[in-house]
Amino acid sequence: MIPKLKPIDSQVVTRDNHLYIPVVGKFWISHGFALLWLGASIYIAYPWLKDLAYHVSFPLALLIIGGLAYIPGYMNAFLVISLILDRQPPFKMDSPHEEITILIAAHNEEDKIFQTLQYIDKQDYLGKIKVTVINNCSTDRTINEVLKAKNKLSTKIELLHEEKPGKFHALNHALKSVSTRYFITLDADTLLHPASIRHLVSRMKSSPEEVCAVAGSVLVKNSRENLLTKMQEWDYFLGIASIKRLQGLYQGTLVAQGAYSLYKTKCVQEVGGWPDAIGEDIVLTWRLLHRKWKVYFEPLAVAFTEVPSSVKHLVRQRARWARGMIEGLHEVKPWKQPQIFVKYMTGVNLIMPYLDLTYTLCWIPGLILAFFGNFLIVGPMTVFVLPLTLISYSILFFYQRNFVFRSLHIRIRKNILGFILYFLGYQLIMSPVSVYGYLQEVFKFQRKWK
Repeated sequence: MIPKLKPIDSQVVTRDNHLYIPVVGKFWISHGFALLWLGASIYIAYPWLKDLAYHVSFPLALLIIGGLAYIPGYMNAFLVISLILDRQPPFKMDSPHEEITILIAAHNEEDKIFQTLQYIDKQDYLGKIKVTVINNCSTDRTINEVLKAKNKLSTKIELLHEEKPGKFHALNHALKSVSTRYFITLDADTLLHPASIRHLVSRMKSSPEEVCAVAGSVLVKNSRENLLTKMQEWDYFLGIASIKRLQGLYQGTLVAQGAYSLYKTKCVQEVGGWPDAIGEDIVLTWRLLHRKWKVYFEPLAVAFTEVPSSVKHLVRQRARWARGMIEGLHEVKPWKQPQIFVKYMTGVNLIMPYLDLTYTLCWIPGLILAFFGNFLIVGPMTVFVLPLTLISYSILFFYQRNFVFRSLHIRIRKNILGFILYFLGYQLIMSPVSVYGYLQEVFKFQRKWK
């Protein structure tokens, strides 16, 4: 569903800050709580470990329970306390007017590109906006729709052509002609809230000089389509947003996603633009972080994107994301990242294949065994981590409702069934798909943009 978007009054967003805790303090407080949770988990789950070790050996039992309970519990505890301690600083400038460029790589987007350009045309941003659409081997009427928008809309639109297939080719081609200090990348199917660009640029202008990019907040616009899109609505609204807030708190958002992010032009040019990778935005971000620059996240810079409505396309998308993460790890090793928080955040990604493999090979078969009364792998102790997950979702839900949606005059649509399915079954899809993506990268399968 595409929300009814209205402009909001220009105002600096402020929040009460009764007690200031530096970022490093929040980092170690969150870790302290997570370690306490881990210790309690190990103590309480000892009978489960002992029983499983009797059947499969102690090392294997430790690997299984570590991947199903210990590490996920530790990570969720760290996430919960970090979200509680997070305080997004207010804007120092709420109405920037610096000229910006928006880059849109388009491949067969005839049914979406005109509406995307219309929403850009309705922005309340005070500065000049120049849009560059890069047609990348389209075989439909994408060019015609761009030309129609160029004639009908007030925003300045330039159309470029890139004959080499691949989003990174299209963006690098356009980067050569960017003359503004900042530019935004936007997917051709993504619609912007009227105040979105203003908030995105405001966060950049209110940030320290070493901040080179700000990731926008991407939500789902076609959530009413079917059960799959209903689940993804909650994934973007809670799951992805919580990780973005966590990483943004520690000044190392790991993906300034190509779907909607703001970059300093000179920084992207200095690292050579987008790499030849299926996860080009992931690798680009890690290259920027490797230069000791920082990447922030702005929850008020909201955009609405179209998510896959079929299992086939969802599998392709999420496998591509998982593969992109492996590309990023190969490009820049976590221990080579110069900033301590970034070392930790990228280091967490090193264990994601282990967690996804454990979930795929142990949790799913364990659920089947539990259905027939065998609780050797999945039993009462395995749900010990669920309350923390629910708490983290609750914290983020109230934050999104009170500080984001209410400020932007957007209503949260009731989607109870989607939430139940997301909470209980979404990972049953995502972990096997991620494993598939890891295997694609290991065996160097052919890459596909979509």
